[in-house]
Amino acid sequence: MSNGNERIVFDHVSKVFDTENGPLQVVDDVSFGVSDGEFVALVGPSGCGKTTMLNMVAGFMHPSDGTVTLDGEPIVGPSADRGMMFQDYGVFPWLSVEDNIAFGLKLKANRVAAERRRQIVDHYVELMGLGDFRKAFPKTLSGGMRQRLALARAYAVEPDFLLMDEPFGALDAQTRTSMQDLLLGVMGEVKKTVMLITHSVEEALYLASKILVISARPSRIRRVIDVPFGYPRTEALRDSSEFSELRGEVREMVMREYAAQEDQARSNRRKQVGQAQ
Repeated sequence: MSNGNERIVFDHVSKVFDTENGPLQVVDDVSFGVSDGEFVALVGPSGCGKTTMLNMVAGFMHPSDGTVTLDGEPIVGPSADRGMMFQDYGVFPWLSVEDNIAFGLKLKANRVAAERRRQIVDHYVELMGLGDFRKAFPKTLSGGMRQRLALARAYAVEPDFLLMDEPFGALDAQTRTSMQDLLLGVMGEVKKTVMLITHSVEEALYLASKILVISARPSRIRRVIDVPFGYPRTEALRDSSEFSELRGEVREMVMREYAAQEDQARSNRRKQVGQAQ
């Protein structure tokens, strides 16, 4: 339940999908809240239901039971106040860098005058280090540059919330680290409330103010961790003993859930074999 300061609230949320093998419960009685300005990271095994929960906040799907609310009102669909970043970049290949950033600013929900639109595009082109590529098309950009473009497009329409579904997962380690630092820098300039799905415990600790450790499917919250490191953060944090100790602790929790998920998979395979016989 909400503590009065939380803007996004999951209240006893469950989600069941109908499949050819019968009902599949993906989320089971989950309750938590996200306060204004928080950076909340969800970590847990692949396929455990993290994206399903993020999609409920985005308004792409709805709970089977319970409620997901924003400022006390049920979320019924997508809205301009919630920007989304995906792992596959989510940029339009037929638009240039500057036109991608400007795209949302031409839609009815976020439309601004041409001069203001130009100012916003100029700002984010420079902020993301894309000044030499503003006329370029996404196919000519590196993976890191495309994610910078996706981040610019998400921020340009000034959403209250930024929803990020494993946005840096496809990047190499060096580029991923660079994008994490860029995101922290942008957040220092333009504060947002963020929900991040990641499989990287280190990424969650480095970026987030709060971590939700999610169980093997169906999703339940195993633990809520208030990250004890303040902002701004720098690379030196990763080398600290406090960071290393907490990383090991959270990683152990996540690996236990991976083991539980594998046990579930083996049990399901045995049942399928028994039914076939």
